[in-house]
Amino acid sequence: MYITTYSKIHFTPLEPVECEILAEDIAHAQSMMTRANGHFPEFYSVAQHSIACGREAIARGYADRLVLACLVHDGSEAYLSDITRPVKGVLDGYLAIEKKLQDAIYHRFLGSVLSEEEEAAVSSVDDACLYYEFEHYMGERLLDSPPKVYSEMVFETRDFSAVEQELMEMITLYQKKTAG
Repeated sequence: MYITTYSKIHFTPLEPVECEILAEDIAHAQSMMTRANGHFPEFYSVAQHSIACGREAIARGYADRLVLACLVHDGSEAYLSDITRPVKGVLDGYLAIEKKLQDAIYHRFLGSVLSEEEEAAVSSVDDACLYYEFEHYMGERLLDSPPKVYSEMVFETRDFSAVEQELMEMITLYQKKTAG
């Protein structure tokens, strides 16, 4: 079974083929997907979150490879959708499916999967952005003390195509930077 992506590829999420993983499919799908499963009072897309994570990685002075990893860290959601954290862990086989696909995405864009140290850095950025998203949109603090952020978090409803274009441009730029 396959899904038809934005670029018209018949993509099999359970058996990902790296050359079929396209930045334009990820950027388009994520620009149309909302964070928090639609429960924020305003639309804030997964693509906006990915951009915020990329900007935070840049502000932290992370290597270009880690910036790119932050930009595509939720890439699997473009093919699997976004499943809330409490549910992911109890769906039989889901975490393995997600990891296999996300590893294929990292391999496609970075040339290899992330090391444990890199995974920790990406998780730190992701969790910090998540914290401030929930604080802003829901008035909820997910941790006892706020994580330090080095970038300015921007929360606004934006045009889908502008967000898609920005994410595409950032992915393309950091692909070029890491290829050299």
